[in-house]
Amino acid sequence: MSKEENTKEEELKNTEKETQDSQNQEVEPVELTSEELIQQEKDKYLRLFAEFENYKKRTSKERIELFKTASQELMTSLLPIIDDFDRGLYEIKKVKDKELLKGMQLIYDKFKNTLSQKGLSEINVKQGELFDAEIHEAISQIPAPSDKLKGKVIDAVEKGYKLGDKIIRYPKVVIGQ
Repeated sequence: MSKEENTKEEELKNTEKETQDSQNQEVEPVELTSEELIQQEKDKYLRLFAEFENYKKRTSKERIELFKTASQELMTSLLPIIDDFDRGLYEIKKVKDKELLKGMQLIYDKFKNTLSQKGLSEINVKQGELFDAEIHEAISQIPAPSDKLKGKVIDAVEKGYKLGDKIIRYPKVVIGQ
């Protein structure tokens, strides 16, 4: 073989070797990149899954709140009817018609039981109870009949009601000054 052929052969071997080396170098970064891509896709998937779980929780809470507020509007509109029932029963007691009183009391009790099954409860206010602005609504202040009743509830003018744990109508009270 001549020197030229040897040189060409060596150049060809060197070129093949360089090509192989460059291919090996290209393959390794591609493998690292693909691993990184897989990790990125996993992260995206986990984030998307977490977002979806949060969305499900949020919508279920919103749905529950919607049901509560829907019944709250109904209960609020029924409160004046309960007040009218109370006034009517008070007047019927004055007449002393036992049969009429018994019939009205049965209807009233059934109505109140149905509403209490739906979560409505009365807020009991007693005379002499300490006034609490979180629970009571003061409509008037009068001079206290005794020093013991200063800053306390003297009379409840209108009943208050709660729906579950939420107060939908505050009891209106008169407090001692």
